[in-house]
Amino acid sequence: MTRIFGVLMLAALAGCGADGEPIRPTAQASVGVGSHGVHGAVGTTLRRGNVRVGMGVAL
Repeated sequence: MTRIFGVLMLAALAGCGADGEPIRPTAQASVGVGSHGVHGAVGTTLRRGNVRVGMGVAL
């Protein structure tokens, strides 16, 4: 139990940026109009050094 609590505390510490600068997300949004109607998309990206992780959805 103590080890699990310790790991959770370290994860919270890393997540809040206390060991360095916090990771800031970037958001994207787009709206398009074409012959098939109107479409939109939204997404977010997290970047840390050379690693970039993104997630989005098209509407």
